[in-house]
Amino acid sequence: MQALNKFIKAELEGIFGDCVIRDLKEIIDLYRQYDGSGQDWEVKQNLDYKPSKSRTNIIKKLIKEEARFMFSRSPEIRIEAIDKQKDGEKAEKLNHIINKILKENNFGDKLLKGARDCFIGKRVALKLSADETRVKPLFRPSMEFIFDTDAEDSDRLIKVIFFYQQNDSIDKKDQRIWKQKYWIENGQCYLTEAVYDGHARVIDIIKENEPLNIDFIPVKVIINDGLTGDLIGESDVTEIEENQEAYNHLKSDDLDALKFNMFPIKLGKNLSEATTEKLSIAPNAFVDGQSENEDRDCDLSVVESTFNYETKYLESINRAKNDMYELLNVPNVSLEQLKGLMQSGKSMKALYWNLITRCNEKWTVWHCALEWMIESILKMHKVYVDKSIDLDFDYAINITLLYSLPEDDQAEKQNDLAEVNANVRSKKSYIQKWSIADDADAELEQIAKEQSMFQDAFLGSVNSELENE
Repeated sequence: MQALNKFIKAELEGIFGDCVIRDLKEIIDLYRQYDGSGQDWEVKQNLDYKPSKSRTNIIKKLIKEEARFMFSRSPEIRIEAIDKQKDGEKAEKLNHIINKILKENNFGDKLLKGARDCFIGKRVALKLSADETRVKPLFRPSMEFIFDTDAEDSDRLIKVIFFYQQNDSIDKKDQRIWKQKYWIENGQCYLTEAVYDGHARVIDIIKENEPLNIDFIPVKVIINDGLTGDLIGESDVTEIEENQEAYNHLKSDDLDALKFNMFPIKLGKNLSEATTEKLSIAPNAFVDGQSENEDRDCDLSVVESTFNYETKYLESINRAKNDMYELLNVPNVSLEQLKGLMQSGKSMKALYWNLITRCNEKWTVWHCALEWMIESILKMHKVYVDKSIDLDFDYAINITLLYSLPEDDQAEKQNDLAEVNANVRSKKSYIQKWSIADDADAELEQIAKEQSMFQDAFLGSVNSELENE
């Protein structure tokens, strides 16, 4: 960690550098809360019992639910030529390039996991790397990068540094830290990559001041929530970690209370020592009670617990759990919560409305990032892979967020069919979107053949009737 602090202070001077170092320590704690290891707590020592520790990781469940709702269906990405008659084929070629790159890199899975990292760690980096064969998009969590922006424009990156520790050696001389730095100089992007030890000394230089032949840093930093000019972001974990702590403590205390009060106490009066030694706990056990004092009768009874806290406990633990759901606008759709609720498509959409608006808010940032990604992939593909592709025409990048709601598919299909009938969407894009066939071109050819066959048959029958007349 000391070597990383040296890198950060060397690259980010002043208050901002110190702020980033403090923030990285906080992010580590946020990930520990997410995976559950940070939800442990100390218990009092020298007790006559071992206190229970029961942890149910609702934080992880809710973060996954939020990301799953937003990106379990990959957004629909289409490049449309402004002048379709003139540049339609060029746009289709770009669509083919983008679809191939995203499929080869399993982008849907990376997008889902990148969203989780963003919701946990306040921000995430969308990074593009390229060689002579392909362009590769990937996400890096906030623990593995720092960045600096233009003083007048917080959206314009002037420097990005990626780093991670390659081993867990205690000796600093044996530690290995990989570092990669992008920066802009004289309108050109440069790259330096090297491996350092725990003292921040260079061990191996991989690339040094290498020009990338592009005029932008191939990185987009996606900030989660935050305010104007915020370069840090906000974590969804922070909103619910106190309720998670309360929930775990309530569950643990309930287990202890249950253990202490579920067994009755045996009460014996005036029992002889011989009688108490022969007491047993078993079905149909018989006790021959002998009095310790002939003048007094012996008495053996059971004292049942009258402790009753169920109502208050359920109110408290349900309140802690429901607060977590409400803070992230995730509906609690357990069978118990859905009792009496009509589960039609419209009612389910109403149930998810707050989550939809929350995701729409986040989408304003993600949409810009994905649009930047598509445009940058095409530019880098032209520089590194295929210089012949034509980008000198007017086109629009259309990205649509798709939610996994029960009634959405059918309604969306109807809307898309209406667009096809109104000639504002092609049949090919409809087939590709709804995966009606593996090969959209072959499917269109088959449709054309069938239409031609029906037309020929119809004309043949008409001609036959005319001849008979």
